[in-house]
Amino acid sequence: MNDLAVNTLRFLSVDAVQKANSGHPGLPMGAAPAAYALWKNVLKHNPKNPAWHDRDRFILSAGHGSALLYSLLHVFGYGVSLEDLKNFRQWGSLTPGHPEYRHTPGVEITTGPLGQGIANAVGFAWAESYLAARFNKPGLPLVDHFTYALCGDGCLMEGVSAEAASLAGTLGLGRLILLYDSNNITIEGSTDIAFTEDVRGRFAAYGWHTQKIDDGNDTAAITRALEAAKKITDKPSLIEIKTVIGYGSPNKQGKASSHGAPLGGDEVALTRQNLEWGYTETFRVPEEVREEISNWQPKAQAAEDAWKAIAEEYAQNYPGDWKAWECWHNPQPDIDFENLTDFWEYEGDIATRASSEILLNKVCKLVPNLFGGSADLAPSNLSVMKGLGDYAKGNPAGANLHFGVREHAMTAIANGLSAHGGLRPYAAGFFVFSDYMKPALRLSAMMKLPVVYIMTHDSIGVGEDGPTHEPIEQLAMLRSIPGFTVIRPCDTRETAAAWALAITRTDSPTALILSRQNLPLLPESGKGALKGAYILRESINPKTGLPDILLMASGSEVDLICKARDILRKEHGVHARVVSFPSFEIFNEQSGEYKQSVLPDSVRARLAVEAASDFGWHRYVGLDGDIIAINGFGASAPAGTLFKEFGFTVENVAERALKLYRR
Repeated sequence: MNDLAVNTLRFLSVDAVQKANSGHPGLPMGAAPAAYALWKNVLKHNPKNPAWHDRDRFILSAGHGSALLYSLLHVFGYGVSLEDLKNFRQWGSLTPGHPEYRHTPGVEITTGPLGQGIANAVGFAWAESYLAARFNKPGLPLVDHFTYALCGDGCLMEGVSAEAASLAGTLGLGRLILLYDSNNITIEGSTDIAFTEDVRGRFAAYGWHTQKIDDGNDTAAITRALEAAKKITDKPSLIEIKTVIGYGSPNKQGKASSHGAPLGGDEVALTRQNLEWGYTETFRVPEEVREEISNWQPKAQAAEDAWKAIAEEYAQNYPGDWKAWECWHNPQPDIDFENLTDFWEYEGDIATRASSEILLNKVCKLVPNLFGGSADLAPSNLSVMKGLGDYAKGNPAGANLHFGVREHAMTAIANGLSAHGGLRPYAAGFFVFSDYMKPALRLSAMMKLPVVYIMTHDSIGVGEDGPTHEPIEQLAMLRSIPGFTVIRPCDTRETAAAWALAITRTDSPTALILSRQNLPLLPESGKGALKGAYILRESINPKTGLPDILLMASGSEVDLICKARDILRKEHGVHARVVSFPSFEIFNEQSGEYKQSVLPDSVRARLAVEAASDFGWHRYVGLDGDIIAINGFGASAPAGTLFKEFGFTVENVAERALKLYRR
């Protein structure tokens, strides 16, 4: 029966790729035995309820092998039909080219960019560990599941996988098990040309338990290895499974040609003959296989039923903790930030990174499942939740995380933490190093994961560290990501608005862009920032009933345009409206009426000021407007000198505004 079921997965995958004339048959053909052994014999899951909390998680890090995952989902009854398999990679189908979170039932996270799935899996396992420490009671393991990931040689070449694996070993995440589809082939051919290291030796050095299966078709041996890995509770496990890419194809098995292209009709026919697959029609699932899964289903249901019994007893015996559990798993926190008086009252001029620290330590009392940390920069990011402890191998109840100098892995791990459920993760770093984070930031947005990113040391305000550490193009980069929310507050009250927006947004990641240098607390700032842009200071020409010019800025440059406004009014009689513009994305969500009230079409003289690339501002200044920005890189000097040399002075803003108005 195992061979029949495994070949069913193989040929469903081959047929899907063949019909689409696009896809990757090689991995499914080689890894099908390992996948079937896991899903049938070890994985705790229930296809009738893909989202039950204590299920084991399976992540296909090698997302190009998606045809295998969809075949598994069909055979095991997850609501992926044969018709869906026939529409593999087609418009509107449930079976896109790479697995997509929130799109296909049973897909835990979006994968495809190699290596990130391993880091996602670390996030899932980390979430399980922390939630277990917080909620489990003697005899009532409310949280008791494993995370499994399937990766290939390519995943293990990517740096993000090394970052994440190193951290997982340090943390001793014993409920993380990685299946390594070791077939020694990549797109360019044999791994001998670029990847000859001892992978198991490397993982052992990271602090992982390792095993090797020499025959990737031996489902019994794979099952035994998985069960052995589950017994190792103090370290993650790697199981290297030697497979043959394109297994069964007489002319393509073991070759790079089977990786990313259909086998072709003649080769499919030869493969059917070679594997003694006696069915001529495509997309065939033998009745024996359906019966086998039907007989297995009660076991799957029993696993969920057992957890439900635990949950019911837990709710009776620990009603307070059960209420917290339900609260933690509610994606929308019931908090009226706008009417929390203490949330908006501040004094003094401080850096917005320091403002964020104040707000973070207010928010964590309102959102107790906040869970996060920094890429070895917490003392500079000011991203520590005070009194909540540090997560460590010996202290899984700590809420502050130490990611080490691993920005890419940190971001991908945060995605896993979020997708797992039960936690609101945040990740902190220097804004310029969002370049290292970009691949996973993009997936945050694609999956609509509400991760909060604390990005400090914005702009040339970094000063003496120089152009390598001064973000210029990064604001435009983040703003260009669809579905990503960027907020650059000008002072503490706007930082309060930024945190309120970040926590209440449940379908978007949010980046808070924060200064190192002190910024003045502006009297008129505050809740208006909740709309993305608002009139901070007004000046109306009585003859027209409108301002003569609009001055727009975000962050540290808002104070500049406020002071320039005063000069324009007092010395030149020009009426300038000051618009604080912390977030393009939030402003764009407002009604047309509101947007017109802030930026009326009839006022065409517009000046934007931001110590970053001007890319993106043209939408708001229009053809007649102007922008004071930086379209090169920064320099190394004290921050005050840099702002002066790059033209970010009150005098220059006033002069450029006056020139624009008189044009």
